[in-house]
Amino acid sequence: MIWLIPFLFLLILIRVPIAFALGFVSMVGIMLTDPGLLVNIPRRIFSGINSFTLVAVPLFILAGEIMTKGGISQRLIRFSQMIVGWLPGGLAMVIIVASMFFSALTGTAIAAAAAIGGMMIPAMRKEGYDDRFSASLVATSATIGPIIPPSIVLILFGVMASVSIGDLFIAGVVPGVLMGVGLMVYCLIIGIKNGNKSREGLPNMKEFLLGFKDALLALIMPLIILGGIISGVFTATESGVIAVVYAIIVGTLVYKELKLKDLSIILLNTAKTTASIVFLIGNAALFIWLLTYHQIPQQMIEMLGPVADNAILLLLVINVILLIAGTFIDTISAVSIFTPLFLPLILAAGIDPVHFGIIMAVNLTIGMVTPPLGVCLFVTAKIAKIKVPAMFPYLIPQILILIAVLIVITYIPQVTMFLPEFMQNFGVE
Repeated sequence: MIWLIPFLFLLILIRVPIAFALGFVSMVGIMLTDPGLLVNIPRRIFSGINSFTLVAVPLFILAGEIMTKGGISQRLIRFSQMIVGWLPGGLAMVIIVASMFFSALTGTAIAAAAAIGGMMIPAMRKEGYDDRFSASLVATSATIGPIIPPSIVLILFGVMASVSIGDLFIAGVVPGVLMGVGLMVYCLIIGIKNGNKSREGLPNMKEFLLGFKDALLALIMPLIILGGIISGVFTATESGVIAVVYAIIVGTLVYKELKLKDLSIILLNTAKTTASIVFLIGNAALFIWLLTYHQIPQQMIEMLGPVADNAILLLLVINVILLIAGTFIDTISAVSIFTPLFLPLILAAGIDPVHFGIIMAVNLTIGMVTPPLGVCLFVTAKIAKIKVPAMFPYLIPQILILIAVLIVITYIPQVTMFLPEFMQNFGVE
């Protein structure tokens, strides 16, 4: 039954929606195994989505939608400009810093690309930046979204791998910051080369404090979410409720930019996105059950032979597979497909599943800026009114920077595991 895996990828390559491909392959496999097992399909699908932790997914999607409409992104951009706008290439760095802040609020790359790109690409055009550079930078910096907590990708991985969501969130902080720093160094080099600055000199204390005050409520939210999870005050799922309530209060009562008429659109968008994710997870659960029933992960371990026993070689092979897969499979679908395939392998090789979760997330988010899928590229290309291939001269070095960070976190586990282990050593869950 190991032929089910290439059959699945064949369906994906001919553009069958991934959720339907997973369901179809599973049904074919079950019919060939024992038609009597077809009665298990509804139960297996329901058991896959019957998880309290998954409630966090629609909550964080809803919180992100509210924040986008509630004026939070504009304030984060203005504060980011206070921090780095005076440096060479400062306006480009503003995109990255704002993306890191925005990522800590929404946990999704596409939301960051759309919200920040809509404001920053026109602003950079006025400052003389090339649209190709601006659009590619917005797209690559948006990939930090699924790494810095909260992260929908890490929630899904945690559910499927039975790994602590809190540990995954904490482990994503340093890799996410490294991605941002790497891109900022690139912007600094470009800025020095081209003589780009968005403002003259450091902001004075009064300007900085005013900007900080304006953005303070937006900046506090990720601290509340992560601090609450780390201290054990609430779970990762409950933090989604906190995020929604906080976003509504700030958007309506403080910033007063969130209107009642916006809620219907926000709820509709949240429902559409959540429905597609839940349908995918249900079909993935059925596929996972079939793989387990036929012991396909164990067969893969036997096929890989010595590679499966060598953590360095195994991670290299997995990285290459995930980087390639990310070019034509969206992030959430890829997590659903590859987690059950690779988890037994990495556990057998003695690799920490939390470490592997971050490796997988970084791999697949790089795919969000890699053609032909590259969904973030299409978002920013539309905003900049350019063709995706036009970005390639600037996009390639940015992707290479992200791959360099991936190599570091893959082969230096302490980079990823330092914070979770630090918290555990001090008795913080």
